[in-house]
Amino acid sequence: MPGPLEARIPDTNRGQRLDQTLAQLFPDFSRTRLKNWIEAGRVLVDGRALRPKDVVAGGELVELRPVEEAVVEIAPESIDIDVVHEDPAILVINKPAGLVVHPGAGNPRSTLQNALLHREPALALLPRAGIVHRLDKDTSGLLVVARTANAHARLTKALASHDVERSYEAVAIGVMTAGGTVDAPIDRHPVDRLRMAVRGNGRDAVTHYRVIERFRAHTHVRVELETGRTHQIRVHLAHAGFPLVGDALYGRRLVIPKTPTARVEAALRNFHRQALHAARLAFLHPDSGDRVEFAAPLPADLVDLVGALHEDARAPRDDPRARR
Repeated sequence: MPGPLEARIPDTNRGQRLDQTLAQLFPDFSRTRLKNWIEAGRVLVDGRALRPKDVVAGGELVELRPVEEAVVEIAPESIDIDVVHEDPAILVINKPAGLVVHPGAGNPRSTLQNALLHREPALALLPRAGIVHRLDKDTSGLLVVARTANAHARLTKALASHDVERSYEAVAIGVMTAGGTVDAPIDRHPVDRLRMAVRGNGRDAVTHYRVIERFRAHTHVRVELETGRTHQIRVHLAHAGFPLVGDALYGRRLVIPKTPTARVEAALRNFHRQALHAARLAFLHPDSGDRVEFAAPLPADLVDLVGALHEDARAPRDDPRARR
């Protein structure tokens, strides 16, 4: 049975529920498992057993005694991955849309984790093969993977304290007049368990967005995260009235501008994933402590979509291409 784990609750978590705080302090365990361990008395806060809903003050010492559980073996698989940076401590991956990050319900194989274990078998010694954060299946872009236990611990801590800079590009439905910030807590949808939702008792979530280019019925935006909640950008932009193009879970009906060019109509009708790309990643290197930054250009499908929207916005409306 694994030994106890200890962590100090940051002052910034003051007023937060214990189960939410533990999810940040111990991201290798699911919220369900952590809640069960709290209820079983396997979590002590300054030596006291609390309830999942109890509020923390910040500064307390948490002792977690996890229960060893059967580990499902994840098989290595030969899957091509785009490594944009590699050194002894980390890998930075440019994940394509359509690739699931790690196995789960409905996706038992053919994931990034399977690919990493094939590329580097030693990663089996690290939680989730060194993966410290995720992207949705149909979101493309940058992920950092730890190659050592030290790098894993430091990157996990940096993510929990919001010290990893993540910048995305997206195409949203609707014409934004300006950028803005969505500061709204997120939790599991009360009815549809596949969805997240803005809920008053959820976890703090802050998203900043600014306009890159406006089109006739859409906007190309840059999005930066202060927090990293599940589906955060998709939920927050939909909440602001600007759902992402192609987002079947949080979006709305297909929107095509009036008298479109043939190219833009085809691009919008054929875009079947959320138009979201993790374009930039910056953090302090876990070994050197130096700030490092990585960028990944838009993938071909988003380049085509943005190009079609740009062309349509500038096409004369008496141009034959803009007639239905």
